[in-house]
Amino acid sequence: MWTLSGFSDEISPDLEEQVSLVTKLGMSYVEFRSAWGINVLDLDDDQLARAAEVLDTHGVQVSSIGSPIGKIFIDEDFTEHLRRARHAVEVAHRLGAPYVRIFSFFIRPAQDPDDSRDEVLRRMRALADVAEEGGVVFLHENEKEIYGDIPRRCVDILESVGSPNLRAAWDAANFVQVGVHPFSEGFAAIRPHLEYVQIKDAHLSTGEVVPAGRGDGEVVETIRALRRDGFDGFFSLEPHLSQTHSLGGFSGPELFTEAWRAFTTLLDAEGIEYR
Repeated sequence: MWTLSGFSDEISPDLEEQVSLVTKLGMSYVEFRSAWGINVLDLDDDQLARAAEVLDTHGVQVSSIGSPIGKIFIDEDFTEHLRRARHAVEVAHRLGAPYVRIFSFFIRPAQDPDDSRDEVLRRMRALADVAEEGGVVFLHENEKEIYGDIPRRCVDILESVGSPNLRAAWDAANFVQVGVHPFSEGFAAIRPHLEYVQIKDAHLSTGEVVPAGRGDGEVVETIRALRRDGFDGFFSLEPHLSQTHSLGGFSGPELFTEAWRAFTTLLDAEGIEYR
């Protein structure tokens, strides 16, 4: 049975409002990116304790820490960022999350991403070491404009680093927005590394983000293939239906519910059980 989660800060900045809607939709997991307008890695000890209490009160668990680790340019200082990655592991332990989402560094617009390969791999290896030492799994998301924004470079990272603690988070919309047909051009190569699925769709012609199944993200083909090969993991709603920015997006309660309904309608049509 597949497990639904979601970036609940797309519902509201207020954590109580987030978990209230999540539980109303029958979900018992969230992907924790921010609360009260504060990024999860910037919450202080008291705020983390309050967050844990709110989640526990509502019976909601955390599937992954939606961290911004790796969302700096490849030529920016890495030392402080690595310390922040260690803090992300601490936060994951604090909130009981097995995963932390990360990225493979923005590339300057005039720069060929392949020219940064060695430095990207050095940094990703260091991040994998942090994950291994902390006993969590870092999930590399294929964000646009980072090194790993197309399937070839995603696979390069995962195979070159070769760590069981560095795996792939699949984001179909992000692939679409860099001109890739996700399932047709990327699924087979990434599937051996795929650990976690983010649910977001988009149009190739405009890049506009839309609910699952209404764009060019080949969502139905992907879930059919995952069911065939026995995938059993998290599917995290990241709708981005109202606002999108470099550190995330926002949808609001109604659009988040629309995104949930669009995806669960696809699952129901395919006869896939979920919780």
